[in-house]
Amino acid sequence: MASQQEQLEAWSGRLLRALELEGTPVEVSAVLDLAAAAAHSVVRPAAPLTTFIAGYAAGMAAGSGQADDAVAMRSAMAVAASECAGAAAEKGGME
Repeated sequence: MASQQEQLEAWSGRLLRALELEGTPVEVSAVLDLAAAAAHSVVRPAAPLTTFIAGYAAGMAAGSGQADDAVAMRSAMAVAASECAGAAAEKGGME
């Protein structure tokens, strides 16, 4: 039986092929880390929303030529992670 990581890698590959994005590097663990940060620092449903918006921002940056794919994704994920940290700090101050 395949591990969870292997299943996620396979699923990622399947989606990339279906969306005609084969060969696009996806750091599954980084995406999951961002989703976890959003879920824990905001609210649980923020996880898919945050990863979607970060991916969209990265796609826009790469598509407009502002950055190559890898730089665009790292930058968008870093901004999103920073916002999650800020939300967690705000949430911590409210308790």
